[in-house]
Amino acid sequence: MHGTTLSFRAGDDLAKQTRALANSVGLKSSDYIRQAVREKNEHVMAQRIATLSKELSTEHLAFNEALEGSLADGLD
Repeated sequence: MHGTTLSFRAGDDLAKQTRALANSVGLKSSDYIRQAVREKNEHVMAQRIATLSKELSTEHLAFNEALEGSLADGLD
């Protein structure tokens, strides 16, 4: 697998905790971080989709309510 290297500064406590947790689940710290970032990205995307879905639902509800008034406009 060819990948791009990302680097960031982490405090000693975060680095130690990350290494310990990665070790406890049998992963290298880089794999642990990769998985955590992937899960966070999926979570953020799911939140975004939920927000957009709610906005679209609100728009459709308003549109349908506007059409309700036209049902009795005399057209057959």
